[in-house]
Amino acid sequence: MNWQQLISNKRLGQELRHPLRHDARSEFKRDGDRLIYSAPFRRLQNKTQVFPLPGSIFVHNRLTHSLEVSSLGKSLGDDVARQLIEKHPELRGTLFEEIGTIVQTAGLAHDMGNPPFGHSGEKAIQTYFSEGEGSYLKEKVSPGFWDDLTHFEGNANAFRLLTHRFVGRRPGGYAMTYSTLASIVKYPFASSMAGEHGKFGFFQSEAEVFRRIATELGMICNNENRSQLSYCRYPLVYLMEAADDICYEIMDIEDSHKLKILTFAETSDLLLGFFNEDGRKHILQRLKDEDVTDRNEQIVYMRACVVGLLEHECVRTFVEHEEQILNGEFKGSLISNMSEPLRQAYQRCVKTSYAKIYQSKPVLDVELSGYKIMETLMQTLVDAAVHPEKFHSQQLIKRFSSQYDIHSDDLETRLMAVVDYISGMTDVYALDVYQKINGIALPIV
Repeated sequence: MNWQQLISNKRLGQELRHPLRHDARSEFKRDGDRLIYSAPFRRLQNKTQVFPLPGSIFVHNRLTHSLEVSSLGKSLGDDVARQLIEKHPELRGTLFEEIGTIVQTAGLAHDMGNPPFGHSGEKAIQTYFSEGEGSYLKEKVSPGFWDDLTHFEGNANAFRLLTHRFVGRRPGGYAMTYSTLASIVKYPFASSMAGEHGKFGFFQSEAEVFRRIATELGMICNNENRSQLSYCRYPLVYLMEAADDICYEIMDIEDSHKLKILTFAETSDLLLGFFNEDGRKHILQRLKDEDVTDRNEQIVYMRACVVGLLEHECVRTFVEHEEQILNGEFKGSLISNMSEPLRQAYQRCVKTSYAKIYQSKPVLDVELSGYKIMETLMQTLVDAAVHPEKFHSQQLIKRFSSQYDIHSDDLETRLMAVVDYISGMTDVYALDVYQKINGIALPIV
């Protein structure tokens, strides 16, 4: 892969207009503006990140997380661009200089396909088909579509949300640039290749769209078969992924301290663990010199120091492994390839998160409730899609937005309309629909 081909501001669905555009350097900025003003982006403010929403203590939701990933992604992209332009002077004055803006926009978009209630929402959609009441549908749909349903994944759904032509919408979905779209696909292969980790990058319905983007950008193809379509990662994905990894892991630690899941001693020990003895002394002395006695503020400062350190290390790792990344030979993530002391400190945070945060009562409560709500919505609305002739089905179908093709003659299209509708819900809206279709709540007249 080469940078000159990898960075393209051609827009999906508007390829014929591309030669007419002359304001080239603003196209990537327009991508970000387009997302910020979109309804799916606004809905992220009421989607669970990890902890229940809302609460007396304002922890991260999908929106604040996405904004932080976007901000850090901009720093990562800008710093990588500056160092690689010194290494490759021929890239100066080209679109390569804009990679910070591309990664920034990818950070805004990367979670837009996530359903309500975080990870439990994904599992509820998957397991409804793989082990729930929807398992009988396996014989009624194609193998590729069944793989998509049983591995339903927020990353693949984000790519669909941005590229699919929903009813009444324009070709190309949000008509984003090729480079921005490629930057959000962390797993550039079909669901049939998801394996045990269950991750994939695009549904069968968007496979040809991804192929077109990947071919235009010169991404390395591993398998051209549509049902097993597979590519090496687009290089900027590593930067978006690093911003995501840093933000969710380190910010979860900070939120856990605010919620008193972790003590001050536990939290400060984890954060200061990223630094050598001199670094720790410098941080503590700075807090003392500036008379920062509030413990929450002390944690905020430590967290900021950690994020800055990890950003610098990920930039170094990317630049150092540039050739491997461009050749499709780089293994793992930037985080997993950091220097050993930092990698060990990060893994300590991961282990603590799984042991004390993700298994904590507030998190388990929202996952249990969210799973039940999503399971019920899937059962009720899928049944309506499979049997649209029933009176109750017709009443339920009237709730669907006109953009979802729930009236199609094709069963797979109707099933996907259900998944699109439910995955686009906020936590509060999903709860509201759940209560109404179960007769638990009535509209206030």
